[in-house]
Amino acid sequence: MVDVRPFRGLRYSPERVGDLSAVISPPYDVISAEEQTYYYERSPYNIVRLEAGKERADDSPGKDKYTRAAATLRKWLAEGVLLQENRPAFYAFLHRFRYDDRPEMRRWSLLGRVRLEDWRTGMVCPHEDTLKEPARDRMLLLRSCKANISPIMALVPHGSGEFLNVLPRLAPGSALMEVTDPYGAAHSVWAITDEEATAALTAVFAKKVLYIADGHHRYETALAYRDEQRAAYPGYTGEEGFNFIMMDLVDSQDPGVVVLPTHRLVRCSLDGEDAAELDSRLRTFFDLESLPPSSGTPGEALKEWLDVLGRQRTTAFGLYGLRGKRFWLMTLREDADLAPLMPPGKSKPWKDLDVSILHTAVLQRLPGLATPDGERCCLDYTRDPAEALAGVNSGEYQLAFFLNPMPVSSILEVSSAGDRMPQKSTYFYPKPPAGLVINPLWD
Repeated sequence: MVDVRPFRGLRYSPERVGDLSAVISPPYDVISAEEQTYYYERSPYNIVRLEAGKERADDSPGKDKYTRAAATLRKWLAEGVLLQENRPAFYAFLHRFRYDDRPEMRRWSLLGRVRLEDWRTGMVCPHEDTLKEPARDRMLLLRSCKANISPIMALVPHGSGEFLNVLPRLAPGSALMEVTDPYGAAHSVWAITDEEATAALTAVFAKKVLYIADGHHRYETALAYRDEQRAAYPGYTGEEGFNFIMMDLVDSQDPGVVVLPTHRLVRCSLDGEDAAELDSRLRTFFDLESLPPSSGTPGEALKEWLDVLGRQRTTAFGLYGLRGKRFWLMTLREDADLAPLMPPGKSKPWKDLDVSILHTAVLQRLPGLATPDGERCCLDYTRDPAEALAGVNSGEYQLAFFLNPMPVSSILEVSSAGDRMPQKSTYFYPKPPAGLVINPLWD
């Protein structure tokens, strides 16, 4: 069983900080240097000072952004900038947002404290590979602050839909908090403190498995921190805060679950012979069709091309940069034999993923990208298709590969099979912001 509990969260005092929208930020891993400066300037109390603090030229071990975050947290608590809930609470979230010219979308979620489970138990399942450096960064922050500053996001299998159906009924009346992030998404928060209601919510998860959607580095860091603390305190009971992590739990079939694709940008040689060789190599596995240019603006042309890509009912990619500034539709050939290219031991759901096929049949066969070091040097990622197009047009990159969104069902299938997708395979939108609730591990 998954152990999901209410907790006494830390929240900003509106009387002290004013507009709560000014103190939230995205999670650390999607904050650029420019955005970091923006959030610093937006409010002296913005959560970015804890979640993703600035580095300084005179930083040293024991005097760096992590120790500054811990000092700021202590200061805000002492000054009443942050207040702790009087009673253990679950927090119901309603996220309202727009995407891709669609009508307003809604996603309900539940914020709670979840007992950390080793991967081998199969009760909490990952779906994506991780990198060492982000994990190190999160560990240093966790050791300093002893708190979860931002929640990770996890999917709850739909089952009979009891989780999705119960949340709106537990969030009546006016919300405790109403904020709008810089992307225009609105986030409403209700605290659920009634003991009967919190017990019922805990019981919902008795036979559930959780699938991490966003926050793999933070989860793995929390596992490592838990083990550190258990080694340091052999008399632990299992009830200490370090045995848990803050999660934003979402029904996997909530209509507001949006998974955006992450497009690939490649630096490589594309002289005449190289372009001809790449063209020939791609046609081994794909049919290539050059899409006609649009008479509209570059943005309108890109939308038309991506609409064509989105209508495909087989594995397909968009390619820009091959043989001039042309957009190509790449569709997997029916006779394509990819089996010899696939890594041994991978499940069928993993092998069927568009992103797996792109990496094994295309990217890893490009000059310079066959090794992890080559990928770090020559491969970049963006969620913004216009940014991908501009990157090639500017000459910074030579190729852009566009992907379709991944179905949530594919994520659950790969995770259930015990596999992990290549990095940057999914991007759940909107991400739950940092700064709404903090989970103090000392409580």
